[in-house]
Parts: sequence; structure tokens; C-alpha cells
Amino acid sequence: MTTQTEENAIIEKTRALCQAIVDQPGMISLRQNIDAFMADTKACGQYEAVVNKGQALHDKQSQGQQPDTAEIADFEQHREALLSNPVARGFLDAREKLHEIQHSIQKYVSKTLELGRVPEAADLEDHSCGDGCGCHH
Repeated sequence: MTTQTEENAIIEKTRALCQAIVDQPGMISLRQNIDAFMADTKACGQYEAVVNKGQALHDKQSQGQQPDTAEIADFEQHREALLSNPVARGFLDAREKLHEIQHSIQKYVSKTLELGRVPEAADLEDHSCGDGCGCHH
């Protein structure tokens, strides 16, 4: 069981990690891409349309129905327009990069808690057979 002093030290170190992440030169660029997207109503609208159309196709398939070619073509047309928009593309790339960073941090912290020490590169290698495998290699 940790004491209040130990918890405060962990929070302090966590905040220092957060500041180090924010201070990375690439983070400024990622944040700018996200902010530019959020300020661009056209790009946001394109994104929302693609998400909604994709969800409608997914819902239809999960209900055992086959989307018709017009619905698929409409989705693809909107998707291509979204990907052609540099502001939207910057947002999508930034979101993907942030997800990768978040995953990496979570992996390190989880492995640290699991091992009781700072993990080495070999500790972080993925040895599973895939999602849901359960082999825990």
C-alpha cells in the first residue's frame, strides 16, 4: 500500500512526464493540425459525414443486410474527398500519431506495473499470437 507521500511523488513524476510529452517539438505540430481541423467547419462536416456513412454501412452489415453498390460508392466518394482535404488529412495523421504515442506510454506503464521494474526493450516485444489468443507468450 502506498502512502500519501509516495502517491504525491508518483503524481509529480507523472506530471513531469506529461510536460515532457507536451514539450516535444512534434507535439506542437500535431496540436496545430488538430486545432486547424477543429476550426474548419468544412473539414469537420466531411469527417462527420464519412463517420455517419461508415456507421450506417456497418450497421446494415451487422444486421445481415448487404449494402448496395450506390451506398458503398457514396461512402467511398465522401471518404476520398475527406482524405483529399489537407486539413482533414493533417487531423487524421495527427490523431493516428497521438494514438501511437498513447499506446506506447500505456504499454510501458503497464509493463512496469506488471514487472515491478522499468521494462527493457525485450520486455516490450509482442509475443502473442494475436488478439484474443490468451497464450500469454
